[in-house]
Amino acid sequence: KLQKLINFTLKYFSEITLPVKRGNFVEFRKVRCCMSALKLVNSYSFVFKGMLNLSPIGRSCSQAERDQFVVYDAEHKIREKFVKALLENFSDYGLNCVIGGQISVDVFPYGWDKTYCLQYVEKDFDVIHFFGDKTMPGGNDHAIFEDPRTIGHSVTSPADTMLQIEQVLKELQTVEN
Repeated sequence: KLQKLINFTLKYFSEITLPVKRGNFVEFRKVRCCMSALKLVNSYSFVFKGMLNLSPIGRSCSQAERDQFVVYDAEHKIREKFVKALLENFSDYGLNCVIGGQISVDVFPYGWDKTYCLQYVEKDFDVIHFFGDKTMPGGNDHAIFEDPRTIGHSVTSPADTMLQIEQVLKELQTVEN
C-alpha cells in the first residue's frame, strides 16, 4: 500500500510543471517513540506509525524558491489539486490528506491530526487557545482550529501570531482584574 501511494505521488509530481523542482519530495516523519515509522505486518501490507510529508517542489528548495512556490501555488492550486487526487485515489486507505505549511501536503491516519494532543492538554487546562496559519478547510490546522475544545485564531505570520497572543493575554488580564 505504501509503495502504491509513493509511486502515485512521484508520478503525479513528475507530470506537473513548476518553476523549479528540487529534491526530497517524500519525507517520513516518525511518531516520537521507540517504534519505527513503518512496521512490516507481512510482505504486502504495513502499519503506518507517523506521517508522510509530500512536497511538489521538494523540501530541498531554497527560501527564495519556497517563496516563489507559495505565489505559484496560490495561483495554480497545485497542492489543493494534489490533495483532491490523493483523496480520490486512496479513499480506502484510512488516511487524511491536508495542505501543510508553505510547500507540502501532510498524509496521516485519521485521528492523528493536531487534535490528537488535546486529550493530554485538556486535562490540565480549562481554556485552550490555538494559533495557526492553515485554518481553512483542507489546511493542516483546520481540525484543531474548529475543535470545540479550543479557541482558534487564524494568523498570517510569526509577527501576527505574537500580536494576537499579546491581545489574548491583555484580555485575560482584564478579565482577572
